[in-house]
Amino acid sequence: MTNTALITGASAGIGAEFARYHAAKGGDLILTARRVETLNALKAELESAHKITAHVFAADLAVSGAALKLYQDVIAAGLKVDVLINNAGFGGIGIHTDLPLDQELEMIDLNIKALVTLTHEFGRDMAASGGGKILNVGSTAGFMPGPNQSVYFATKAFVKSFSQGVDHELRGKGVTCTVLAPGYVETEFAERADMIGTKLASGGGATAASVAKHGYDAMMAGKLVTVNEAMLGFTVNWVIPFLPRRMVLNMMQKMQAK
Repeated sequence: MTNTALITGASAGIGAEFARYHAAKGGDLILTARRVETLNALKAELESAHKITAHVFAADLAVSGAALKLYQDVIAAGLKVDVLINNAGFGGIGIHTDLPLDQELEMIDLNIKALVTLTHEFGRDMAASGGGKILNVGSTAGFMPGPNQSVYFATKAFVKSFSQGVDHELRGKGVTCTVLAPGYVETEFAERADMIGTKLASGGGATAASVAKHGYDAMMAGKLVTVNEAMLGFTVNWVIPFLPRRMVLNMMQKMQAK
């Protein structure tokens, strides 16, 4: 029986750590991201260290049609995906109407459209074959609105809702879909999102390796939604929902202001 994991956004951060953790367990890999040189370096590292096979498919999943083409290329290569980890995504600090519209739409294309496409295509194949694991990387941002990152927070709310629905639909067919909802993580995500200098980033965060392990283990256990820190999970599930909306909005705005 094969154990091949396809990981998007695998060139750095949490995505690369997912790949390392899966490879350490003896699983083969399909690595995808924009940076082919970085992917090839990761492929060489993991094949040498763990004697597994890693396949590289460079793609910019924010581009229209790229996610569907990735699926088609993987199938054409004769590969079967047993584990799908939709990790690719990005954010961006700023007032929505001040940010470039194309950047906001690209965020939706990557964080939502690509994730939905890959979940649909590979999830259908998993259900047909009688089993599989899907892990969609969301965020604690998906539990609340987020002034100064309104679109990003909304995309992660979509991921949280969508993934739970898919899990319920497919669980009876042997396929589970887990949402990993971490808090702030020390990766290059913060730099791309222009978060350096905000209260959220200055407080530090979890390591990419610890978050990847937490999410991967939760996926394998078939959990529905998981937050990497217990206290943070309690806060977003049992405190934030009961606070006045304006209070939550003000808190989020201050955390993401420079």
